[in-house]
Amino acid sequence: MNRCLNNLVIIYYKRMSVYSSFIRPVLFLFKPETVHNFTIEYLHILSKIPFASAIIRKAYPIPQSKELERTVCGITFPHPVGLAAGLDKNAKAYKMFGAMGFAFVEVGTVTPKAQPGNPLPRLFRLPKDKAIINRMGFNNYGVQYMVRKLKKRNTNIIIGGNIGKNKVTPNENATADYVTCFEALYDYVDYFVVNVSSPNTPNLRELQDKKPLTELLETLMYENKQKPKQKPIFLKIAPDVTHSQLDDIIEIVTKTKIAGIVATNTTITRNNLTYSKEYIENIGAGGLSGAPETAMSTEVIRYLHTKSNGAFPIIGVGGIMTPEDAYEKLQAGASLIQLYSGFIYEGPSLIQRICYYILQKQK
Repeated sequence: MNRCLNNLVIIYYKRMSVYSSFIRPVLFLFKPETVHNFTIEYLHILSKIPFASAIIRKAYPIPQSKELERTVCGITFPHPVGLAAGLDKNAKAYKMFGAMGFAFVEVGTVTPKAQPGNPLPRLFRLPKDKAIINRMGFNNYGVQYMVRKLKKRNTNIIIGGNIGKNKVTPNENATADYVTCFEALYDYVDYFVVNVSSPNTPNLRELQDKKPLTELLETLMYENKQKPKQKPIFLKIAPDVTHSQLDDIIEIVTKTKIAGIVATNTTITRNNLTYSKEYIENIGAGGLSGAPETAMSTEVIRYLHTKSNGAFPIIGVGGIMTPEDAYEKLQAGASLIQLYSGFIYEGPSLIQRICYYILQKQK
């Protein structure tokens, strides 16, 4: 058994080498958003072709083991590795991401009405640091477009709906936007994530303040309780928060009785970068993700888990670039984890490598 497991790990490291040596260099010749849009459209087309998902699933098989299963909020995940919001913004490619091996896919962030997002360019790679800076600004086709895509769902992959507010909606009216998305998606997703922590929508992070955040979550929970079956509602938070703010978040989770926390979104800091200050300043504003964020997101997870005595589940995201990063987040208190930048830099094999690493560590 041990020899078989080791051989499989070697195979996946070879696949990782193919991606990092050949596929990624070609993709990185093009502008980041061009590659992103092409990839989503390509996967969208593939999802309509019979047997395409089966072929991809065979290329990236996931170990089937009860030891990998996680039951969170009554939902049983075959393993703990999911795709973070931001890649499949309009729910066009979730089927193929599932075929690659993700246990769950978080679609969005979606807003009530379609919006173009911020001006181009708004997505930047920092390859030397295995990082990404984005200021996309919740660009999406609107919640009704997403509903049409999810109505055609013919896969059993677990879907999360990441919801936000339109840029033109003032904060005092933001709750209505979140309720609109919640009501529209209720029948089509398995859980919700409330995104008030993106740094790329003006004044959005002000909704993280205790009073408006409590009111927003209480309203969503009220709407949730009117349904025949409640869906888990998570709150996605920024990594740029103090311990005092994290204490407030723990209090808010307890008071509102939401399901848990997604920690964390991108950071507005520019720490741990090898690029010159001038180069980074020329890129401009945006959220930083990838390897430079690894430690800070893990520390937020650890603080929340320790201070709350594990009172609620945490979905860990932020700088998971290696199996070791993933395992450290699980050890810090995350129940599930999500990939974004790590998936861009390491390719689909990272999912399998994480699963096999977890199995090795659990022996």
